Amino acid sequence: MSSFILVNDEFVNADQAILKSSNRGFKFGDGIFESMRMRNGKLQFAELHADRLRAAMKALKLDGYNLFDDYFLRLKTAELAKKNKFNGNVRFRLSIYREGEGLYTPLSNKPGYVLEATVLPDGDYELNQKGLIIDVYDELTKPINKLSNYKTTNALLYVMAGLYQKQNRLDEAIILNQNGFLCESTSSNVFVVYEKQIYTPALSEGCVAGVMRSVVLNLAKMNDIPLMEAQISPEILKQADEVFVTNASAGIRWVMGYGKKRYFNEMAKTITSFLSKTHQ
Repeated sequence: MSSFILVNDEFVNADQAILKSSNRGFKFGDGIFESMRMRNGKLQFAELHADRLRAAMKALKLDGYNLFDDYFLRLKTAELAKKNKFNGNVRFRLSIYREGEGLYTPLSNKPGYVLEATVLPDGDYELNQKGLIIDVYDELTKPINKLSNYKTTNALLYVMAGLYQKQNRLDEAIILNQNGFLCESTSSNVFVVYEKQIYTPALSEGCVAGVMRSVVLNLAKMNDIPLMEAQISPEILKQADEVFVTNASAGIRWVMGYGKKRYFNEMAKTITSFLSKTHQ
């Protein structure tokens, strides 16, 4: 973990208390966050992160969303990496919260932010050697609404799925949407390979509009790999040839097992190789 974090453009010791009891992110989950990866000193997919960040801020009616562009992300992550003497490969979390006090109705829509940094061991997006073990978490489902595609700080669904994952010694838990269809996993978007076709839940299914999800969609299109965004029954997990999950920090991770079902990883290997070649 870093020695310093960045709070509203000021460096603060990472173990220093920074939030007031009135902070709306703490009290109401009133905010959003973005997880990003710096690779060999370069922030990856800065434009995609900035696009999603500003769209989420706009959806939450936060002021000043145009200031949080890709230049801002590159500048602030570079500053924090330099301050912590981190060279090369770093994971960042940018949390943005509504500054205004008040009860449910805020008195102001001004944003505040906290940027944190953690060193990552690997420079490249490498496929995991040991496949993940997954199961479906169905105690709670994800609602589909205008905020579903964004990473909000109101994340109790993922906390509960994470507890289920831990209790059952899983690597990821698959989350369903309110209609019982595949949505995403605890920390990633989900892709299923069935009869040489890749499927992933459409954004209309309520999944997060993941940055790595967008990258994989684009890589598949560039390399003539059939990929369909769809409404997907969890039953497909029993018949699928492959399952893999994606996020901006870890890249692509293949799934080895779901119950007694075992999967291959050829498509995950192929797309990971395209990812590594495209984003040196």
